[in-house]
Amino acid sequence: MAVSLSHVSYSATFTSSASTKTVSGPSLSPHSIKVPTFSPLTVKPLNSSFTPHGARAITIAPHATSTPSSIPSDTSTTTFHGLCYVVGDNIDTDQIIPAEYLTLVPSNPDEYEKLGSYALIGLPSSYATRFIEPNETKTKYSIVIGGANFGCGSSREHAPVALGAAGAKAVVAESYARIFFRNSVATGEVYPLESEVRICEECKTGDVVTIELGESRLINHTTGKEYKLKPIGDAGPVIEAGGIFAYARKTGMIPSQSKGFIGEHSVLVNVSLVCKLLIV
Repeated sequence: MAVSLSHVSYSATFTSSASTKTVSGPSLSPHSIKVPTFSPLTVKPLNSSFTPHGARAITIAPHATSTPSSIPSDTSTTTFHGLCYVVGDNIDTDQIIPAEYLTLVPSNPDEYEKLGSYALIGLPSSYATRFIEPNETKTKYSIVIGGANFGCGSSREHAPVALGAAGAKAVVAESYARIFFRNSVATGEVYPLESEVRICEECKTGDVVTIELGESRLINHTTGKEYKLKPIGDAGPVIEAGGIFAYARKTGMIPSQSKGFIGEHSVLVNVSLVCKLLIV
Protein backbone atom coordinates (compact mmCIF):
# COMPACT_ATOMS: atom_id res chain seq x y z
CA MET A 1 0.00 0.00 0.00
CA ALA A 2 1.14 3.61 -0.54
CA VAL A 3 1.77 5.71 2.56
CA SER A 4 2.65 9.42 2.59
CA LEU A 5 4.97 10.71 5.33
CA SER A 6 5.55 14.43 4.70
CA HIS A 7 7.74 14.55 1.58
CA VAL A 8 8.69 10.88 1.65
CA SER A 9 6.77 8.08 -0.01
CA TYR A 10 7.40 4.38 0.28
CA SER A 11 5.58 1.10 -0.16
CA ALA A 12 5.09 -1.90 2.11
CA THR A 13 3.32 -5.24 2.05
CA PHE A 14 1.70 -6.75 5.16
CA THR A 15 0.21 -10.14 5.90
CA SER A 16 -2.69 -10.82 8.28
CA SER A 17 -0.54 -12.45 10.96
CA ALA A 18 2.08 -10.74 13.10
CA SER A 19 5.42 -10.83 11.28
CA THR A 20 8.53 -8.77 10.55
CA LYS A 21 8.55 -6.95 7.22
CA THR A 22 10.99 -4.57 5.57
CA VAL A 23 9.78 -1.10 4.64
CA SER A 24 11.89 0.84 2.12
CA GLY A 25 11.80 4.25 0.46
CA PRO A 26 14.03 6.71 -1.36
CA SER A 27 15.37 8.40 1.76
CA LEU A 28 14.66 5.77 4.42
CA SER A 29 16.90 3.07 5.70
CA PRO A 30 15.30 -0.35 6.04
CA HIS A 31 13.39 -0.68 9.28
CA SER A 32 11.87 -3.71 10.87
CA ILE A 33 8.32 -3.33 12.07
CA LYS A 34 5.78 -5.69 13.55
CA VAL A 35 2.18 -5.60 12.40
CA PRO A 36 -0.25 -6.73 15.10
CA THR A 37 -3.33 -8.78 14.37
CA PHE A 38 -6.64 -7.57 15.76
CA SER A 39 -9.56 -9.90 16.49
CA PRO A 40 -12.98 -8.85 15.18
CA LEU A 41 -15.03 -6.81 17.63
CA THR A 42 -17.94 -8.77 19.09
CA VAL A 43 -20.94 -6.85 20.34
CA LYS A 44 -23.35 -8.63 22.65
CA PRO A 45 -26.90 -7.47 23.47
CA LEU A 46 -27.26 -5.59 26.72
CA ASN A 47 -28.57 -7.72 29.54
CA SER A 48 -32.01 -6.67 30.75
CA SER A 49 -30.58 -6.14 34.23
CA PHE A 50 -28.82 -3.06 32.86
CA THR A 51 -32.13 -1.36 32.09
CA PRO A 52 -32.14 2.11 33.68
CA HIS A 53 -35.38 2.86 35.48
CA GLY A 54 -37.89 4.13 32.96
CA ALA A 55 -35.40 4.02 30.07
CA ARG A 56 -36.22 2.88 26.58
CA ALA A 57 -33.76 2.01 23.85
CA ILE A 58 -34.16 3.66 20.47
CA THR A 59 -31.97 2.45 17.60
CA ILE A 60 -32.24 4.19 14.26
CA ALA A 61 -33.31 1.72 11.59
CA PRO A 62 -32.05 2.66 8.10
CA HIS A 63 -34.74 0.48 6.53
CA ALA A 64 -37.63 1.92 8.53
CA THR A 65 -40.45 3.29 6.47
CA SER A 66 -42.68 6.27 7.11
CA THR A 67 -45.71 4.43 5.75
CA PRO A 68 -47.57 2.46 8.44
CA SER A 69 -48.20 -1.16 7.48
CA SER A 70 -51.60 -1.15 9.18
CA ILE A 71 -54.17 1.36 10.28
CA PRO A 72 -54.94 1.42 14.00
CA SER A 73 -58.52 1.30 15.21
CA ASP A 74 -60.05 4.73 15.65
CA THR A 75 -61.75 6.00 18.77
CA SER A 76 -65.06 6.98 17.16
CA THR A 77 -67.03 4.40 19.16
CA THR A 78 -65.03 4.56 22.39
CA THR A 79 -67.08 5.53 25.43
CA PHE A 80 -66.43 5.61 29.16
CA HIS A 81 -69.17 5.44 31.73
CA GLY A 82 -68.95 5.64 35.50
CA LEU A 83 -68.54 7.82 38.54
CA CYS A 84 -66.43 10.98 38.36
CA TYR A 85 -63.93 12.35 40.87
CA VAL A 86 -63.66 16.15 40.86
CA VAL A 87 -60.53 18.13 41.73
CA GLY A 88 -59.55 21.78 41.28
CA ASP A 89 -56.84 23.79 39.53
CA ASN A 90 -53.09 23.16 39.52
CA ILE A 91 -53.17 19.52 40.58
CA ASP A 92 -49.46 18.75 40.38
CA THR A 93 -47.70 15.45 39.83
CA ASP A 94 -46.64 15.26 43.46
CA GLN A 95 -50.30 15.23 44.43
CA ILE A 96 -51.05 12.62 41.77
CA ILE A 97 -48.22 10.35 42.92
CA PRO A 98 -45.75 11.54 45.60
CA ALA A 99 -42.03 11.15 44.88
CA GLU A 100 -41.58 8.49 47.58
CA TYR A 101 -43.49 6.02 45.40
CA LEU A 102 -41.46 6.57 42.24
CA THR A 103 -39.25 3.60 43.12
CA LEU A 104 -42.11 1.31 42.11
CA VAL A 105 -41.55 -0.24 38.68
CA PRO A 106 -44.72 -0.21 36.53
CA SER A 107 -43.49 -3.10 34.36
CA ASN A 108 -43.76 -5.35 37.42
CA PRO A 109 -47.46 -6.35 37.73
CA ASP A 110 -47.44 -6.33 41.53
CA GLU A 111 -45.72 -2.95 41.71
CA TYR A 112 -48.00 -1.58 38.98
CA GLU A 113 -51.02 -2.44 41.12
CA LYS A 114 -49.36 -1.00 44.20
CA LEU A 115 -48.56 2.20 42.31
CA GLY A 116 -52.23 2.56 41.44
CA SER A 117 -53.22 2.23 45.08
CA TYR A 118 -51.34 5.48 45.80
CA ALA A 119 -52.93 7.54 43.00
CA LEU A 120 -53.93 11.04 44.15
CA ILE A 121 -52.85 10.20 47.68
CA GLY A 122 -51.00 13.53 47.77
CA LEU A 123 -54.19 15.60 47.67
CA PRO A 124 -54.64 17.86 50.72
CA SER A 125 -56.96 16.88 53.56
CA SER A 126 -59.55 19.34 52.25
CA TYR A 127 -60.58 16.57 49.86
CA ALA A 128 -62.82 14.71 52.28
CA THR A 129 -63.57 11.95 49.77
CA ARG A 130 -60.48 10.03 48.83
CA PHE A 131 -59.86 8.81 45.29
CA ILE A 132 -59.10 5.33 46.61
CA GLU A 133 -60.76 4.13 49.77
CA PRO A 134 -58.64 2.73 52.63
CA ASN A 135 -57.44 -0.86 52.17
CA GLU A 136 -58.39 -0.76 48.47
CA THR A 137 -56.08 -0.88 45.44
CA LYS A 138 -58.59 0.30 42.82
CA THR A 139 -60.77 3.38 42.61
CA LYS A 140 -64.49 3.39 41.97
CA TYR A 141 -64.09 6.64 40.01
CA SER A 142 -63.29 5.88 36.38
CA ILE A 143 -63.21 9.53 35.28
CA VAL A 144 -61.25 12.38 36.88
CA ILE A 145 -62.49 15.93 36.29
CA GLY A 146 -60.07 18.77 36.95
CA GLY A 147 -59.56 22.47 36.43
CA ALA A 148 -56.70 24.39 34.83
CA ASN A 149 -53.09 23.24 34.55
CA PHE A 150 -53.72 19.64 35.55
CA GLY A 151 -50.51 17.60 35.94
CA CYS A 152 -48.19 20.56 36.53
CA GLY A 153 -44.96 20.29 38.48
CA SER A 154 -42.11 17.88 37.90
CA SER A 155 -42.15 15.53 34.96
CA ARG A 156 -42.90 11.98 36.02
CA GLU A 157 -44.28 9.26 33.80
CA HIS A 158 -45.61 7.58 36.93
CA ALA A 159 -48.40 10.19 37.22
CA PRO A 160 -50.64 9.01 34.36
CA VAL A 161 -49.55 5.42 34.99
CA ALA A 162 -50.74 5.62 38.61
CA LEU A 163 -54.13 6.93 37.50
CA GLY A 164 -54.48 4.18 34.92
CA ALA A 165 -53.32 1.50 37.34
CA ALA A 166 -55.94 2.70 39.82
CA GLY A 167 -58.67 2.15 37.24
CA ALA A 168 -59.19 5.63 35.80
CA LYS A 169 -59.91 5.72 32.07
CA ALA A 170 -59.85 9.42 31.35
CA VAL A 171 -59.11 12.84 32.79
CA VAL A 172 -61.20 15.82 31.72
CA ALA A 173 -59.59 19.15 32.58
CA GLU A 174 -59.77 22.76 31.47
CA SER A 175 -56.08 22.62 30.53
CA TYR A 176 -53.00 20.48 31.10
CA ALA A 177 -49.33 20.85 31.80
CA ARG A 178 -47.74 19.90 28.50
CA ILE A 179 -45.52 17.16 29.92
CA PHE A 180 -48.44 15.41 31.65
CA PHE A 181 -50.42 15.44 28.40
CA ARG A 182 -47.49 13.95 26.51
CA ASN A 183 -46.84 11.30 29.15
CA SER A 184 -50.51 10.31 29.07
CA VAL A 185 -50.30 9.76 25.32
CA ALA A 186 -46.93 8.00 25.50
CA THR A 187 -48.03 5.53 28.17
CA GLY A 188 -51.57 5.06 26.87
CA GLU A 189 -52.84 4.86 30.44
CA VAL A 190 -55.51 7.58 30.42
CA TYR A 191 -57.14 9.88 27.87
CA PRO A 192 -56.27 13.53 28.65
CA LEU A 193 -59.38 15.33 27.41
CA GLU A 194 -59.89 19.09 27.45
CA SER A 195 -63.20 20.74 28.26
CA GLU A 196 -64.39 23.98 26.70
CA VAL A 197 -65.87 25.20 30.00
CA ARG A 198 -65.01 24.70 33.66
CA ILE A 199 -66.80 21.40 34.14
CA CYS A 200 -65.09 21.03 37.51
CA GLU A 201 -67.38 23.76 38.86
CA GLU A 202 -70.54 22.10 37.57
CA CYS A 203 -69.89 18.47 38.48
CA LYS A 204 -69.52 16.87 41.88
CA THR A 205 -67.59 13.81 42.99
CA GLY A 206 -69.88 10.82 42.61
CA ASP A 207 -71.87 12.14 39.64
CA VAL A 208 -72.56 9.52 36.98
CA VAL A 209 -71.03 10.59 33.66
CA THR A 210 -70.42 9.25 30.18
CA ILE A 211 -67.67 10.33 27.79
CA GLU A 212 -68.22 9.77 24.07
CA LEU A 213 -64.93 10.24 22.25
CA GLY A 214 -66.47 10.10 18.79
CA GLU A 215 -68.84 12.94 19.64
CA SER A 216 -66.29 14.74 21.83
CA ARG A 217 -68.75 15.24 24.63
CA LEU A 218 -69.33 14.48 28.30
CA ILE A 219 -72.80 13.74 29.61
CA ASN A 220 -73.55 14.20 33.30
CA HIS A 221 -76.49 11.87 33.93
CA THR A 222 -76.86 13.12 37.50
CA THR A 223 -77.54 16.72 36.44
CA GLY A 224 -78.75 16.05 32.90
CA LYS A 225 -76.19 18.44 31.38
CA GLU A 226 -73.94 17.85 28.38
CA TYR A 227 -70.56 19.44 27.74
CA LYS A 228 -68.51 19.78 24.58
CA LEU A 229 -64.95 18.47 24.72
CA LYS A 230 -62.06 19.33 22.44
CA PRO A 231 -61.30 16.50 19.98
CA ILE A 232 -58.41 14.28 21.06
CA GLY A 233 -57.12 14.22 17.46
CA ASP A 234 -54.13 12.13 16.41
CA ALA A 235 -53.33 11.27 20.01
CA GLY A 236 -56.48 9.13 20.19
CA PRO A 237 -55.24 6.12 18.18
CA VAL A 238 -51.94 6.14 20.09
CA ILE A 239 -53.72 5.91 23.44
CA GLU A 240 -56.21 3.40 22.04
CA ALA A 241 -53.32 1.16 21.01
CA GLY A 242 -51.87 1.26 24.52
CA GLY A 243 -49.19 3.93 24.18
CA ILE A 244 -46.44 5.04 21.85
CA PHE A 245 -44.58 1.73 21.60
CA ALA A 246 -47.73 -0.34 21.23
CA TYR A 247 -48.85 2.04 18.48
CA ALA A 248 -45.46 1.84 16.76
CA ARG A 249 -45.63 -1.97 16.79
CA LYS A 250 -49.20 -1.94 15.52
CA THR A 251 -48.37 0.35 12.61
CA GLY A 252 -45.17 -1.49 11.70
CA MET A 253 -42.69 1.16 12.84
CA ILE A 254 -41.00 -1.36 15.13
CA PRO A 255 -40.97 -5.18 15.04
CA SER A 256 -44.04 -6.73 16.62
CA GLN A 257 -41.95 -8.89 18.95
CA SER A 258 -40.10 -5.90 20.41
CA LYS A 259 -41.00 -4.87 23.94
CA GLY A 260 -39.77 -1.30 23.66
CA PHE A 261 -37.21 -1.53 26.47
CA ILE A 262 -33.49 -2.30 26.62
CA GLY A 263 -33.19 -6.08 26.69
CA GLU A 264 -32.51 -9.03 24.44
CA HIS A 265 -33.85 -7.20 21.39
CA SER A 266 -33.07 -3.64 20.38
CA VAL A 267 -36.01 -1.49 19.44
CA LEU A 268 -35.90 -0.47 15.80
CA VAL A 269 -37.74 2.81 15.56
CA ASN A 270 -38.13 5.47 12.93
CA VAL A 271 -37.23 8.23 15.37
CA SER A 272 -38.77 11.05 13.39
CA LEU A 273 -42.17 9.36 13.34
CA VAL A 274 -42.13 8.63 17.05
CA CYS A 275 -41.23 12.25 17.78
CA LYS A 276 -44.14 13.44 15.65
CA LEU A 277 -46.50 11.26 17.67
CA LEU A 278 -45.25 12.78 20.91
CA ILE A 279 -45.42 16.41 19.77
CA VAL A 280 -48.98 17.06 20.87
